[in-house]
Amino acid sequence: MAHPDASAPPSTRSAVRTSADDRRSAVDFRNVEVTFRSTNGSVYTACKDVNLTLEDGEFVAIVGPTGCGKSTLLNVVAGILPCSTGSVSVFGQQVHGIQPGIGYMFQNDALLPWLTARRNVELGLKFRGDPAPSAEALANEWLARVGLAGFGDRYPHQLSGGMRKRVALAQMMIMDPKVILMDEPFSALDVQTRQLMENELLDIWSADRRTVIFVTHDLEEAICLADRVIVLSAGPATTPVAEFTIDIPRPRDVTEIVHTQAYTDLHTKIWGALKDQVLRSYENQRKGAA
Repeated sequence: MAHPDASAPPSTRSAVRTSADDRRSAVDFRNVEVTFRSTNGSVYTACKDVNLTLEDGEFVAIVGPTGCGKSTLLNVVAGILPCSTGSVSVFGQQVHGIQPGIGYMFQNDALLPWLTARRNVELGLKFRGDPAPSAEALANEWLARVGLAGFGDRYPHQLSGGMRKRVALAQMMIMDPKVILMDEPFSALDVQTRQLMENELLDIWSADRRTVIFVTHDLEEAICLADRVIVLSAGPATTPVAEFTIDIPRPRDVTEIVHTQAYTDLHTKIWGALKDQVLRSYENQRKGAA
């Protein structure tokens, strides 16, 4: 959960949960700040005073204006990017460098074009040193699980965009990650294919409830998928400014949720917090271009 900021306005504070449940902490951000130094010596603060706790098995979506640092937070959890100050821990272990047990699905799939779908899915297992027969068998299982049982011998260029995303999802999940990071993984897909992929993801996630941090610009997607939505402020020095519990019952069908009053009410509340940050970001960019 986010750690409430007593200085936040009442409308924002009221959206922040303060109660805890019995689940253990999966990911903890403690006073995280990330800064970048340019070649001319200037310093840009991407994130500042980030304090968040994600519980084991929780699906959390992060939304915010373009360029506010959402992906930066994912990279810090993955160990790709170090904190400038503060710390991030995963299941109690402080992050230092690339972390085992973390899956990362990017906006652009990372499939190797010269390998078949099956070989792409089993690639991580082979790098880990798993025997080829067991790696191939597990790859076939995961291809079937994402609805591609008959497509293992096809190359990426022979697959549709949605199929490639399914291969990428299987490629990540086959490594049995305890924490899953997803950076706008479905943003390039058409609406219908994106909804199918979102339902596919929910089906896979519901089987064992791994911790998911899902970055998206799409508020509809965030509400349909998540247990909790975190709103980030406009950059620079991005920080969480509000969070909302998504109390829509599971299991969910994303094509049906958007027609419910519960969804409409949540969308109105969250957009009320997000809109201010989007407008502030736009104004900052306009001033910067002037």
